[in-house]
Amino acid sequence: MKQLLEVLGFIALVQGVAGLVHEFTDLDWGLVQRLGVLDGYEVYASVALLVLAFALFAAAVDHDC
Repeated sequence: MKQLLEVLGFIALVQGVAGLVHEFTDLDWGLVQRLGVLDGYEVYASVALLVLAFALFAAAVDHDC
């Protein structure tokens, strides 16, 4: 389960960064700008993906140390 959360967190992190890079540099990569339902809200969706990534990483931390 820990590895799944880490993989999902990494994917969310990459897509969030890609969305922000696309908005500020016009490089065309990532999925956020390709979803038509998010037109005009790409920055908010990218920031939400970054927050989700950190939440998934926090959930994957083993507290038994």
